[in-house]
Amino acid sequence: MGAMFLLRRLAGFAATLAVASLLVFAVLELLPGNAAEVVLGDTATPESLAAMEQRLGLDRPATERYWDWVSGLVQGRTAMSISYDTPTAELIGERLAVTLPLAAMAMAITVVLALTVGLYAASRHRRLGDVGAMLASQIGIAIPNFWFAILLILLFAVHLQWVSAGGFPGWTGDDGGDGGIGPALAALALPAIALAVVQAAILARVTRSAVLEVLHEDFVRTALAKGLTRRQALLRHVLGNAMVPVLTVMGLQFANLIAGTIVVENVFVLPGLGRLVFQAIANRDLVVVRDVVMLLAALVVTVNLLVDLATAWVDPRLRVRAASGAGT
Repeated sequence: MGAMFLLRRLAGFAATLAVASLLVFAVLELLPGNAAEVVLGDTATPESLAAMEQRLGLDRPATERYWDWVSGLVQGRTAMSISYDTPTAELIGERLAVTLPLAAMAMAITVVLALTVGLYAASRHRRLGDVGAMLASQIGIAIPNFWFAILLILLFAVHLQWVSAGGFPGWTGDDGGDGGIGPALAALALPAIALAVVQAAILARVTRSAVLEVLHEDFVRTALAKGLTRRQALLRHVLGNAMVPVLTVMGLQFANLIAGTIVVENVFVLPGLGRLVFQAIANRDLVVVRDVVMLLAALVVTVNLLVDLATAWVDPRLRVRAASGAGT
């Protein structure tokens, strides 16, 4: 992969993060209300409000506060949460231990379901299997995540009683509780399925379209003429060439999964980033909200960068352009 291609992608990555930080800070600055008023209550005196604003740094110019925030993030230093009196990095780190595994599980389920259904539908183009798979995917797209999550709770937790309706036991059982890797993964299974259904339905349709487009290429007909079965041609030649649009959609979907966890975590009462954001908004803890939103933006931009690099590696044409310094 060409150095110029990589440098351009990294420069775009840095510029996007800078713009995202400006937008996050500006939007939160424009919100009505005052964090000092929330902390002290409606009965606070003007003197106590002024002292709290000084303690929180709200009396300083916005440009100065923005620079302190960004430079602190670059140095790995975060501000103290207003409502928790704890560094936001510590709060976010604890919640990421739930949110990231949940998003990873949901993404794994999404990829397996989508590639299976998409390849199956493409191999049976315009036949009953294709129609049935696309009908199922259309239903999956129409189902809201939170509604499907409630259905899963009613079926597996209330009626069948196979799993608990919510909560998270923790990754370890060192404190004498019921935690451990097995119980923790079991607690994340239903939320991951609720997140994956919609994304798998979308990705299955993209996979089907990409595979069908490649199936009509001359090199596929040549492979079939040489004696390869349709299944062998799909796995050896078609799937790899169809992965560029699929990888692009995967990157966008991972960002959607991270955002979707905010709602699903509250349905299943999981102590992840979603519940942290809701609690911070309720407490008007803008320090936590700002850092969480910036983290989500950074995750989205990072995933898009990785997708760009992956597509350049998968697609020979992009590799040639990268090597010549053309870039896209």
